[in-house]
Amino acid sequence: MRSLLAAAALAATALTPSLLTPALAQEKPSDTKSDAKTRAEALKADVEKAWVRPPVEELASTSKGSVTVRGAKIGYTATAGTLTIRDDDGKPVASMFYTAYTRDGGGNRPVTFFYNGGPGSPTVWLHMGSFAPVRVATNDPVYVAPRDYAVRPNPDSLIDKTDLVFIDAIGAGWSRPLGDKTGKDFWGVDQDADAFARGIMRYVDKYNRWDSPKVLFGESYGTLRSGAVGALLEERGMSVDGIVLLSTILNYGVRQPGYDQNYQILFPTYAATAWYHNRVPNRPANLEQFLAEVRAFVAGPYAAALAKGDAVPDEEKRAVARQMAAYTGLSEDYILRSNLRISLGHFQTELLRDRGVATGRLDTRYLLNVADANADSPEDDPASTAITGAYFAGFRNYASQVLGYKSDMPYKLSARDGSFDWDWKHRAPGDRYPQPSPNTAVDLASTMRVNPDLKVLFLNGYFDAATPFYSTEYDVAHMGLTPELRKNISFRYYESGHMVYLNPRELTHMHDDVAAWYDQTTRR
Repeated sequence: MRSLLAAAALAATALTPSLLTPALAQEKPSDTKSDAKTRAEALKADVEKAWVRPPVEELASTSKGSVTVRGAKIGYTATAGTLTIRDDDGKPVASMFYTAYTRDGGGNRPVTFFYNGGPGSPTVWLHMGSFAPVRVATNDPVYVAPRDYAVRPNPDSLIDKTDLVFIDAIGAGWSRPLGDKTGKDFWGVDQDADAFARGIMRYVDKYNRWDSPKVLFGESYGTLRSGAVGALLEERGMSVDGIVLLSTILNYGVRQPGYDQNYQILFPTYAATAWYHNRVPNRPANLEQFLAEVRAFVAGPYAAALAKGDAVPDEEKRAVARQMAAYTGLSEDYILRSNLRISLGHFQTELLRDRGVATGRLDTRYLLNVADANADSPEDDPASTAITGAYFAGFRNYASQVLGYKSDMPYKLSARDGSFDWDWKHRAPGDRYPQPSPNTAVDLASTMRVNPDLKVLFLNGYFDAATPFYSTEYDVAHMGLTPELRKNISFRYYESGHMVYLNPRELTHMHDDVAAWYDQTTRR
């Protein structure tokens, strides 16, 4: 049964008199055609303005489906709708669009809340690519042509282990501010985390899921969000059982110019990329063993040389450059001219310059034909442009034809428009003053100390240059946790990029890794 259209019709009936009647009552009588035209245009504008914002009333469209996961057919109920979040005084401030999948007859199962990053991105990527009962078909790391767009049943769905709730950020997808609120009220590290915490608590209230095991699942900036949201939920009386972080960035501080740490955390990804594209001399057969050797080099000789700055002796500098060349396939001269510090844009264009292509950023397996063979950075990210059309076409058709959700609002590809100005300040637990660049590893560590049963799983793609796997390892190693709490943290790695699920073989591996983690984490 689908209830959305009836609710929308009711909302339209309720809105129209309040919009039209006061305007007509206040107008002076006039018979001129120009005045009539002006009134009509004003009324039309008012009605259109009302429809670009969702009603305060929560809408929902429900449908049934089934999917076969690991040989078992699973029936589920899909709900696409809105959650109205309110401030502490009960005033509605925003409408958050979500899609939930709950297993039929599943009892008190775990429930997992998914969100993408950006910041300002809708959750179409995780929804249509990872663990929902359906997914957009992708295979080789190449551009997906329109003729190949397809949404298919997902045999790697996590519906076998948990109910799934995918939530869009305010200003993205079909999520919008309400009343006198604007996007700026939600576009910031702490403002955004507060909105998601309220949205999650609203879903738990609405569907009576307080007794269910709860998991947060963020991707990219969504991982930074998870650190803050987990702390807020704990503070507000909702403890979560687990947090899954896919393609992690918890600390933006190291991304500032002048920090040598940024070159260190990128280097193992450079080496993995060179290995994938067969640019490593005497290429090892085993990627994991190769990267273990690279990590040791970065933590030892490379870090020591960078720490000396301009005072590094020439002999040491040449020795380090020689080893960097052996791991990346870049020339020793190029590395020396770069002062041992290879920026991401330079690496992307230099590695395969002789082929006239640059590597992707989100996924360095993807390649871009460059217009300028001498360019020092790519003009686009082929890992993003290759799939965007397939994902958005797939979702819009699926939402309308299968979920039965229709809206007169545009489904926004991103919240980033002319007014988008993200507030990067963040006040972590125990901080007297806000951090100018957010580091929610502080929040995550605080939550793990308060809730010592909390389990955290990091999922990493070896070919992700946007959120490098070594950066995750570095941040986790500096969270200040006791050995006992460190046992609650797990890592898994995949031969894929930022969106691990683009590689169907690795998605299968990731499902099995995460499913095993759920068996341990959400057991009651």
